[in-house]
Amino acid sequence: MLIKRIMVQLPGGLQARHTALFVHKAFSFKSNILLAKDGKSANAKYIMKVMELAVKEGDEITLLTGGIDEHAAVRTLEEFLLTKHR
Repeated sequence: MLIKRIMVQLPGGLQARHTALFVHKAFSFKSNILLAKDGKSANAKYIMKVMELAVKEGDEITLLTGGIDEHAAVRTLEEFLLTKHR
């Protein structure tokens, strides 16, 4: 299992459109992926669960991944969350 802390730089954070893109990217991996913030966690492959975390720009989140493609999943999702131009 990989654990990665990330300071979200995505403008507006994970609002509806960005959450949909994030979940679509997460769903492309076979690994289990959890997104955690402020003591709460959500399966990163379920849009409503991710939206409930209300991730904003500047928030620190934790990605927890486990599975055959966990390294690629962390790399891809971290890149998405760190992108300033979307």
